Amino acid sequence: MIRTLIAGVAGGVVMFVWTTIAHIFLPLGHTGISQIPNEAPVIAAMQSAMGDKPGLYFFPWVDPTDPNAPKDYMEKAKTSPSGFIIYHPPMTNAGGGLPIEPLAEFFKELIQTLIAAVLLSLTVLASYLSRVAFVTAIGVSAGIATNVSNLIWYRFPLDYTLSFVTIEIVGAFVAGLAIAAIIRTHASR
Repeated sequence: MIRTLIAGVAGGVVMFVWTTIAHIFLPLGHTGISQIPNEAPVIAAMQSAMGDKPGLYFFPWVDPTDPNAPKDYMEKAKTSPSGFIIYHPPMTNAGGGLPIEPLAEFFKELIQTLIAAVLLSLTVLASYLSRVAFVTAIGVSAGIATNVSNLIWYRFPLDYTLSFVTIEIVGAFVAGLAIAAIIRTHASR
């Protein structure tokens, strides 16, 4: 069990390094995201409408509990733009302390790689490459699960979707390289 824990932590570290590189130094983390044209009046309108209430906003809005919601949405979408806005009011503590996002991302990836390490330890995969492929397959599943659903249901941009699926798959692959090097399954011992 200690070996599995060490493998999961090692996988989490290399996955975090990869995702940091992908989001900060490569264009992958920004693909499909654009600046709002004429941003200032849009921001002013959002601040006026939403104030201090952060959230994920969908438009045009229809009541999802209304049986006519699909029809109502289609009617509204014919004459109105549609989309998502993730809104955060101005940060009152901007610049103070460490950003929570990198720490939260690391813990999310650590949980992913610990799960992958536990699952791999339960297999009988003998070769190093088959163990790497196993962990990578978990990443393929994770990468398409949310990202492709957002493409299908909410029309996220294809380039954004492919970029973020790629980040997940490569992250699982590099984590798999570390995890598979540490975990020796029953058949590989």
